[in-house]
Amino acid sequence: MTAVVQLQSHRSPDAEALSSAQHLLELARGKGVDDRRRLLLGIAALCDATPPGAEASPILGEIFMVIARQAERDIRKALSDSLAAAEWAPPALIAMLALDEIEIARPVIAQSPLLKDQDLLRVLVEATIEHQIEVARRPRISGRVADAIIDRGEPASLTALAGNKTAEVSEDALGRLVEQSRRVAALRAPLTRHPRLNDALATQLYQWVGQSLREAIGERFRVDESKLAEAIDAVVRPAPPAGAEPLGLDAAEVTDPEEMERRLVAKLQSAGQLRAGFLIRAVREKRLTLFEHGIAALGGFPITHIRAAIVRPSPDALFLACAAVGIDRAVFPAVLDEIRKLNGGWPGDGDEGYAGRMTLPPSAAMREFRALMGHIGS
Repeated sequence: MTAVVQLQSHRSPDAEALSSAQHLLELARGKGVDDRRRLLLGIAALCDATPPGAEASPILGEIFMVIARQAERDIRKALSDSLAAAEWAPPALIAMLALDEIEIARPVIAQSPLLKDQDLLRVLVEATIEHQIEVARRPRISGRVADAIIDRGEPASLTALAGNKTAEVSEDALGRLVEQSRRVAALRAPLTRHPRLNDALATQLYQWVGQSLREAIGERFRVDESKLAEAIDAVVRPAPPAGAEPLGLDAAEVTDPEEMERRLVAKLQSAGQLRAGFLIRAVREKRLTLFEHGIAALGGFPITHIRAAIVRPSPDALFLACAAVGIDRAVFPAVLDEIRKLNGGWPGDGDEGYAGRMTLPPSAAMREFRALMGHIGS
């Protein structure tokens, strides 16, 4: 029960007299505790007398603003509780309360019909993460506000938005949330239950969720491993340019298999066709040496550094090399599994810290890889 309601239950017979707007304004400017108590009694009476859909008088709006600026915390909290759902409250007061400390702001952020998009966007920019979470939880927030939450990329707010089934989240925005779930594990469970999740996004999400969530997705969308493999292949195997001829080498040119693969990589690179998708195909076709030469050429790394990376106790160095040349982070676990099958289980599975570095940009990954492998001769 709020402070205002508690005070209402002890209302004196002369409460009607206290509801005089001018008298309330005088009480609002008063400093004494008794003035505040009497003021709340008068406001409660005036609230009771306000018809549904009616607007508050300008003088009542002024009273409320005086209270908000000067009143103690418990009075601001009582006002927030009382006015959270009111349609007649002064909009400026509601906007002010939404930026107050979170316990005061929470009721109006969650309920007030007077908070418009610009007010909610201001809360996202100016207030704390707790305020931002409340905005993300607010029922029926607009696509504009949802996009702003996604743009900020704060994990807790993103997770709250993913669980808000009434928010106006477009297919594009939901796709961005699914993409964010690669680095924010807490997003995955609410996204599997999101009412706007479709087959394509479910297949994308399926790649990096655990077994129990995969089963949940499978129950809704019947995603199977063969479909997932096709989706990954479509991402990493771009169609060749129109009119392009397949690149290859005349077998008579050289007989050493590794040298053939090194020259093939050089020819692809000189033609501008050496890309991350080629490296992934090489691994899928079980051509580890071709992968090694390809990633070394594409990243400008010594081949010795690449070969050292794939025999390390952990896959971190290999992840950095792959991230540096643009291999999609979602595909890396599958690439890692294939390389381990081709390389006697190496790199090892110790300290798989790469999962927490999925957002590392290629330039930073390249610097870290060079620093990590710098002690190895070329």
